[in-house]
Amino acid sequence: MSLLDRRFAGDGSAVLTPWVPRRNPLRLSQVLAYVRGLPWDDLRYTFWIPGYLICFALLEAVPLRRYWATQLPVDQFIPYCSWFFVPYSMWYFLMILAGIRVFYTDRAAFRRYMRFMSVTTWVSVVFWIVCPNGQDLRPASPGGLFGSAIAALYSVDTSTNVFPSLHVVGSIGAALTVWDALRNRDRLYCLSVYALAFLVCLSTVMIKQHSLLDVIGGVALSWVVAKRVYGRKL
Repeated sequence: MSLLDRRFAGDGSAVLTPWVPRRNPLRLSQVLAYVRGLPWDDLRYTFWIPGYLICFALLEAVPLRRYWATQLPVDQFIPYCSWFFVPYSMWYFLMILAGIRVFYTDRAAFRRYMRFMSVTTWVSVVFWIVCPNGQDLRPASPGGLFGSAIAALYSVDTSTNVFPSLHVVGSIGAALTVWDALRNRDRLYCLSVYALAFLVCLSTVMIKQHSLLDVIGGVALSWVVAKRVYGRKL
């Protein structure tokens, strides 16, 4: 007789007791043990990130009356294309996911990634302070499919502190780190990262968030720092 038949036949032994979730409150000692067990020798390389975010927010909050305009005549011939907002906004996921994947694959490569990003980022911050810059390419009323999203982006991210482009620097950094750690392990993943990194770099000029000169500056800074960080690997 099946369990269901036995229940309807009045066999009390077949009645299942209701499931009660087991409540084990997380203890402070467990939390501290988990924190102590984290790989701090590698995670300390990420400590530059909060400092950079604070500096960037402060610089963005300071209105600039005079700045070096980075646009070139050739920028006028680059069309505005709203759908490039999609790869532009994926920059954050690109950097984070590449970092997490490399962190769990090759800790030495992760440390090189963090060194590359920290040096390029702080060099950029110092340059923004010494040489305030911006661009005047944004359309007054962004149109297209993602026009409203781009308008919202413009409202929270000013057109100053654009040279060199950190979107370009970060994209190159993500591509470099997967090349460093995964080129012989997961080529399809690497190719996907390379393609997205290229689209992000292209998107910076297509949505008029950066000028072509900002992109060139990001590439040049990345090359100089990469030669120091990756050395003979390049």
